[in-house]
Amino acid sequence: MSVNGIQGYSQIDAYSAYNSAKKISKQEKTEETSSSSASNKAAETGVIYEKSADAAKELDRSGVIYKPNTALVEQLKADQDANKQRLMDMVHDTLSGQFSAFKAANGDDEDSIWRFLASGKFTVSAAAKEEAQKAISEDGFYGVKNTSDRILEMAKALTGGDPGKIEEMRDAFKKGFDQATKSWGQALPEISSKTYDAVMEGFDNWANESQTKVEG
Repeated sequence: MSVNGIQGYSQIDAYSAYNSAKKISKQEKTEETSSSSASNKAAETGVIYEKSADAAKELDRSGVIYKPNTALVEQLKADQDANKQRLMDMVHDTLSGQFSAFKAANGDDEDSIWRFLASGKFTVSAAAKEEAQKAISEDGFYGVKNTSDRILEMAKALTGGDPGKIEEMRDAFKKGFDQATKSWGQALPEISSKTYDAVMEGFDNWANESQTKVEG
């Protein structure tokens, strides 16, 4: 199980550079300031907003176009992959012979490996146990808050923050959770259940905030 754990947010430029020789009018200065503000907001939240000249053709009543924040999506993926590999390396190193024997007997099927881990029939070193405990702690990368935040930020980055895609993202999360449960081979740990609830609450809050903006 996709941010407080994300580092190095990429700055998203939401406007084109003006010709330095061209005199910028008062109206252009206003548009530039507004665009710069939207750019900073995109880097913080993964949501990109763009005003359209023809509101009738837009995706919502305010005339806002929602675009995927591809830079943030790639950052989230890279961060997630790096931490996943770190965890897998830790598991491999600490289980050593046990892990190798299991792979030899069952093949390299990742689902089988996770079922093996779920069985609890293995021993781990004190160092590996401490590292794992840090990872799932309240402030850890795989803690409930950080994990649910990453999932919600990925959903917003993929949709550009479009509230019309909330249920689509919610359904995708549910399917991913079901797949993880199947790979685990039994009910996921309590921390995963708490993360599920936190993500669902996050989708609800996103929907409520969007509705408030529309009504306001």
